[in-house]
Amino acid sequence: MSSAELETLVEVETDVVICWRFEELVRAGYEDHDAAELAHHPEVDLHRAVELVRRGCPSNTALRIIL
Repeated sequence: MSSAELETLVEVETDVVICWRFEELVRAGYEDHDAAELAHHPEVDLHRAVELVRRGCPSNTALRIIL
């Protein structure tokens, strides 16, 4: 596999992970724009983010807490 092919594969896999994280955050109760912001931060613990909104924290407040 060439380095260009590897780079393309990594980009595709990254996009898949971001999409999955976005869907999980929206499913948990995040507003779309907040979910998109969090989905692009791989350092954010998804379980912690989901737990905040499931416990009643508003989406925008949870975003500020986590970032």
